This record gives sequence, structure tokens and C-alpha cells, in this order.
Amino acid sequence: MAAKDAVESKIASGKHVVVFSKSYCPYCSKTKSLLKELGVDFDVYELDTMDEGSDWQAYLGDKTGQRTVPSVFIGGKHIGGNSDLQALHKSGDLKKLLA
Repeated sequence: MAAKDAVESKIASGKHVVVFSKSYCPYCSKTKSLLKELGVDFDVYELDTMDEGSDWQAYLGDKTGQRTVPSVFIGGKHIGGNSDLQALHKSGDLKKLLA
């Protein structure tokens, strides 16, 4: 499956933080804004602008059980979506994950 290989490759070989997003999604915008605000260097893949984006999203749903975007990975581990990222930030745990 090409989508599986591509997504796994991006998660494994990308930056410490990887975000699968859609360019028009307000929750994705909040996630990207928080990461930028914190000075985090991250890779982002805008699934709605990619030919294979729907295949990637389908695979991500199978992999994580989360069908929505953003889908955030830190250190290769899926941490969830925007609300999960915001909660980690609020609790102070996000800084620990990013260290």
C-alpha cells in the first residue's frame, strides 16, 4: 500500500513533530499556530492539496483510529488532534514531549 509506506516514511524520517492537516481546517490552523508560537520546527502535510491526500487520511484513520485532522505525531508517537495538543500545552506536558 503506497499510502501506508509514504505516511510511515514521513513520520519516521521527518522532523520531531509531524502534522497531517488540511489547509482550510480551523483546528489545523490552531495547531500550526501553537507550534509556531512555541518555536517548534515541524513538518506539515496539507492533505487537501495532495493528489494522494485522501489515501493518506484513510491510512491515518486506520493507523490511529482518528478520522479527523489535524493528526499530530511527536517523536513518532501519535498524540491526537488539536484538542489533545492544546490540553498537553495547558498541562505543561507538551514542553516535556518536545524536549
